[in-house]
Amino acid sequence: MSSFFASVLLLTGAAFTVIGALGLTRMPDLMLRMHATTKAGALGAGLVAVAAAVYFADMPVVVRAVSILAFVVLTAPIAAHIIGRAGYFKGVPLWDRTLRDDLKDKLDVDDHVLYSGLEPEGETPDRDNP
Repeated sequence: MSSFFASVLLLTGAAFTVIGALGLTRMPDLMLRMHATTKAGALGAGLVAVAAAVYFADMPVVVRAVSILAFVVLTAPIAAHIIGRAGYFKGVPLWDRTLRDDLKDKLDVDDHVLYSGLEPEGETPDRDNP
């Protein structure tokens, strides 16, 4: 029974990984590509690690699988955020059908400073001296 459950987890993880790869090739801009690969890739890799833990059912394998799962779940979103932020700062164009860009008026791309828009009324941020 555990080998059947492990094979279902393995196939599901592989399917999510393939969906992430398709998202990488099919999405129109950097931000959408980052979203597709991060979500599907992390879930796919996590399911493959859990499948290995279920199949082998040995404590050292389970510890490694949980460690892999924790590492992927913790680092994938951070890495995607950093890569997306770097792409935005470098001026990588957004998709032409993007409806809104919340950072456009709040981000100084030259100094890499993000203004919250919560400055006291009547005051404007001193963008020359942040």
